[in-house]
Amino acid sequence: MWPTTDLKIDVPHSARMYDYYLGGKDNFPADREAAERALAVFSAARVMAQQNRAFMVRVTRYLAGEVGVRQFLDVGTGIPTSPNLHEVAQGIAVDARVVYADNDPIVLTHARALLASTPQGRTAYLDADLRDPERILTAAELQSTLDLTEPVALSVIAILHFVPDDADPYGVVARLLEALPSGSYLALTHATADFDPAAQEMAATYRARGITAVERSRAQVTRFFDGLELVEPGVQVVHRWRPDDLTAAPDITDAQVSIYGALGRKP
Repeated sequence: MWPTTDLKIDVPHSARMYDYYLGGKDNFPADREAAERALAVFSAARVMAQQNRAFMVRVTRYLAGEVGVRQFLDVGTGIPTSPNLHEVAQGIAVDARVVYADNDPIVLTHARALLASTPQGRTAYLDADLRDPERILTAAELQSTLDLTEPVALSVIAILHFVPDDADPYGVVARLLEALPSGSYLALTHATADFDPAAQEMAATYRARGITAVERSRAQVTRFFDGLELVEPGVQVVHRWRPDDLTAAPDITDAQVSIYGALGRKP
């Protein structure tokens, strides 16, 4: 039985705000008010969220379909929004195994939805913080689901811009990658103000409500891939990363999207 959690519905929450941008229903008045304030200074926040989600779908399709990855570690899962990562991966490879890790109370309440695997594959949910990689790597849920002698795709989608510099985000990602074998991958997205200064104002509205938010430059995002082989086309605004007929958005601009994405392979 899942433990009771305090959702603190009177305090805005980044996962519920993201759910609101995507048109979801798992949000409360405080989340909607904070999201609307963010939209007031960065009106394309919904576009950013939608294109970030589309990148996750494309990169997972690429990993499962084109390079044959069968194991995924998704840290900073967020509120389930179909298709979830395991639905995409198992739609291509029914035996794919996925471990979701998050420490947000609202996500914990939805953990059961994340655990709906195909009979041939497996999913598991781990209540852990990205900033505590040792907890993630030593968790029984991970050890019993993934084989760390075989390639794993580490997915950190739209989470690192909530990790401040003093929490060593680069060190955290490096430690997780260190535990994965050659042939593993890092899939990552990160908000930026490179194209529109309003993205800085959006981040400021988050911080004003007690939510850490750090936009980073292309060079700073690229640094997460140090030591990895970037998959073409490298670090790009997410709608420019291998667009396809299903998720292409030709009419939107880099400034509207304002989030970088990339995929790197561990040699």
